[in-house]
Amino acid sequence: MENKELRKELQVSAIENGSVIDHIPADSVFQVIKILGLESADNQILFGTNLDSQKYGKKGIIKISNKFFAPEEINKIALVAPQATLIVIRDYKVTEKKQVEVPDEILKIVKCFNPNCITNHEQIQTRFELVSKTEIKLHCYYCEKITAKDNIVFV
Repeated sequence: MENKELRKELQVSAIENGSVIDHIPADSVFQVIKILGLESADNQILFGTNLDSQKYGKKGIIKISNKFFAPEEINKIALVAPQATLIVIRDYKVTEKKQVEVPDEILKIVKCFNPNCITNHEQIQTRFELVSKTEIKLHCYYCEKITAKDNIVFV
């Protein structure tokens, strides 16, 4: 009897048009789903977590049909999963593949954790400067407090 190599991959149907977020830290998949509002989306969504990754050990992935992300959404992904890869698919073909990048300035998408900050009392758009990309830290333009990754609340 012949020894056939066992298949160790799960086959998932291809999407015609949409986006794939790959290389999400396994423990951040559900946070990415939440911050993007995907739990209430009507689109077909497939996600996996704790998948084997040669590069990261364990990873997560999210596939969304007929969804293309706006720059603000990509910035949210970058703050939660800075090593994620965003893949755009059109007519079943990869048309774009890029590493997300944490921007040097973050506008509107993050709430200041300081309860006394003016942005929490007035109709003022939040504005942060990136202090550290390795351990995400944001410096508030108005109150000058530092918000660490664990304290980030998305608007």
